Amino acid sequence: MKELLSEDEIQAGVERLAGRLRADFEDRPLTIVGVLTGSLILLADLIRRLDNPLRVALIRASRGRAENRSRTALVIDDTLLPNLAGRDVLVVDDIFDTGHTLVEVVAQLAKHGPKSIRSAVLLRKTGRSDVAIEPDYIVFDIPDEFVVGYGLDYVDRFRNLPYVAALEPTDLTKD
Repeated sequence: MKELLSEDEIQAGVERLAGRLRADFEDRPLTIVGVLTGSLILLADLIRRLDNPLRVALIRASRGRAENRSRTALVIDDTLLPNLAGRDVLVVDDIFDTGHTLVEVVAQLAKHGPKSIRSAVLLRKTGRSDVAIEPDYIVFDIPDEFVVGYGLDYVDRFRNLPYVAALEPTDLTKD
């Protein structure tokens, strides 16, 4: 694998994101909703840098694989959410690829009646989006490669790396 973003680069990017959020939300209460599981490390690093009154929540958005290896429909579990009515909500996710997950998560959160919904992602793959929206906050743009580390995994491996790396084709197995 090849390193794309070092630990220091990521931490500086998270600090830039926190600065933008502090400026945009000032001292208003904020509900941050992390998309499980990839956003957990970003979520933890981000909330430690914010001074706002914070409510932290989690939502699970996952796709399985059918026997023919095609992706199945997105399943969203929002049972861990607190009351979002009238709240400013920030969705935090690890990566914006095609954008379908973010679109569906935002639509699900909108059903809970928040005052506003914004989104932040650590990574946006260039040239992959096929939806009409973009995240409100993007920490890094990356090339269209399979990436791991800093919360992103491949077959339950590499999520714990403190940096982001692109897997080489030889690193990918059929498992």
